[in-house]
Amino acid sequence: MELGSESEFIIIGENIHTTRVVLRKGKLVTERSNGDEAVRYLDGNKKRHYLVIPEKIKQTQDYQEGRVKHVTVAIQLAMSGQGSEANEGMEYLYSLAQRQINAGADFLDLNVDEISFKPEEQKEAMQWIVQTIQPISSIPLSIDSSSIDTLRIGLETCSNHQGRVLLNSASLERLEALDLVKQHDAQVVVTAAGEASMPQNAEERVANASQMVEIALAKGIAIQDVYIDPLVFPISVDAEFGNHCFDAIRLLRQRYGSKIHITGGFSNVSFGLPCRRLINDVFINLAVDAGADSGIIDPITSKIQNVNIHATGIRLSESGKRTTVHTYNCDLMHISLLVATINDKTVKIYVFGTQMIFVWLLTTQEVKVRESLLYRIHETSSLK
Repeated sequence: MELGSESEFIIIGENIHTTRVVLRKGKLVTERSNGDEAVRYLDGNKKRHYLVIPEKIKQTQDYQEGRVKHVTVAIQLAMSGQGSEANEGMEYLYSLAQRQINAGADFLDLNVDEISFKPEEQKEAMQWIVQTIQPISSIPLSIDSSSIDTLRIGLETCSNHQGRVLLNSASLERLEALDLVKQHDAQVVVTAAGEASMPQNAEERVANASQMVEIALAKGIAIQDVYIDPLVFPISVDAEFGNHCFDAIRLLRQRYGSKIHITGGFSNVSFGLPCRRLINDVFINLAVDAGADSGIIDPITSKIQNVNIHATGIRLSESGKRTTVHTYNCDLMHISLLVATINDKTVKIYVFGTQMIFVWLLTTQEVKVRESLLYRIHETSSLK
């Protein structure tokens, strides 16, 4: 997605993924007049549709615990090829793809790992989803799986007519994925995972990711075709996980310069917390400030138009006035939103924890706030 004459934030749309859930008690799940429980959605023409939840899904643990794996439902119905429900499954998948494309996605990430526990059924589903989404997509695909065999099937099925495919992902525990990348002239996400465990801090992230980059380069993969994923873990587990990611991004950007891409599943940061969209938007912007130029995200809910990869941090001056108009708090993770008037400009101030402060302005300017902290000031073309 273009952000300016010299800037681009590359969006890997994450929504066609069989782990995705909606809540049974949420606003998207409803009971129809005939008693069917269904996920409601709009097609490309803004017409209301209903994806009926089949009995097979109602027997799963996820459903019993109040979650509906809606992408899994759509794929299973569509692959069945039986009547109107199969057509509805196809329409649902088309809608997921088109909405992400319209929102500015550069790749459509496809993951079918949870369609079944059986490897053969996973491979069959990957082949099917690539054949289904590829013809209606105007952007290239990202083939995503924890199985090397499923990745292989996905790459073999891609035609690359929309652009070069992205493999998501390769790691130290799965180096053979890089051979697939070279064989299929693909681009690749390399993660900071270790050979046998996840990284515990920024230093381990940098060490693992650097090994992957060097191995990829040695195999003849161009540096501009490499996307580093430093791995984003939920801050609900450990508040320092966010800083580990930011520090790793900064160090990797310093080490490899501007040609390499740095991405990540940034929505992972808010897992298990309320106010997820607020947390995700703030985290994405802070990641970009650290040096990320890509994200594996939901482009529909994330306000990527407000990302500015040339934004800079400045210290606030002593001049200016501050009037708080509205305060919104999520005490569990100490996030606040202040809407203020500063020097006759309306701003939004996101307070993330006790240290990370993020301000959106119409234009960058020096302002004074009560806490006298170092704020991150970002330019945006519009304020919502």
